[in-house]
Amino acid sequence: MVSGSPGPGRASGQEPPRPGSVRPTSRWLLVAIAVLGAAIGLTMVQAIESGGGVAPTVSLLTLVAWAFLAALLFAAARNTHQRIQVRRERIEPSRAVFLLLLGKASAFVGALCTGVYAGFALSFLDAVSSSGPRNRVITAGLAAVISVLVVTAGLLLERACRIPEDPEETP
Repeated sequence: MVSGSPGPGRASGQEPPRPGSVRPTSRWLLVAIAVLGAAIGLTMVQAIESGGGVAPTVSLLTLVAWAFLAALLFAAARNTHQRIQVRRERIEPSRAVFLLLLGKASAFVGALCTGVYAGFALSFLDAVSSSGPRNRVITAGLAAVISVLVVTAGLLLERACRIPEDPEETP
């Protein structure tokens, strides 16, 4: 479970996170992962094409699958937020840990795929005037945008798993 505290170094005089708590995912780490993914995507296309092969395209089924994953994650985040934050229900610890890890993993994988798809799109950008590369840029760009939605939904699910601060306990 993610603690409600802002984390170390954010405000002086704040107490450190409680034992057993998990820090929120760093936005800068996600950006770094996306940049790494873009480098991987660009390098992969260049390596395949320099070897005489044809770089793979992003299929429409991939777009549908990513969009479905994003929708499921948004629904899980909304449901978890309603249960924990609004109605203040207790959920099983194993379920809470599962949802937290699902949110974190989705954010990391979504950030990596955002970069890879963006790298794919950038690698075909110079030849966008012909229909083949234009379709590759469009589908890879859409996949990158949908991957950003997966990252966003994962972060919302992670945030929904925070234990709310008890107003009666704060001085």
